Amino acid sequence: MAKKEESTVTVAEENALSRYIRETRGELRKVTWPTREEAWRLTAIVIGVTAAFAVFLWAVDALFANSLRLLINAVLGL
Repeated sequence: MAKKEESTVTVAEENALSRYIRETRGELRKVTWPTREEAWRLTAIVIGVTAAFAVFLWAVDALFANSLRLLINAVLGL
């Protein structure tokens, strides 16, 4: 039996960069953006939590540094 040759239609591939940009714009249209007040409030929360954590880490670091200094002084007899 003879095989029937199928006609192949070549479709030009879309440029990957243009497809990425088009899909990204489509996804960004679906985003629910916060209002200006929400953005300021959330920014203030992030800054506050960051500052609180920085103070906590400073306190823990100072505690360990002083403890280590006392331990070294006790061992060396200074």
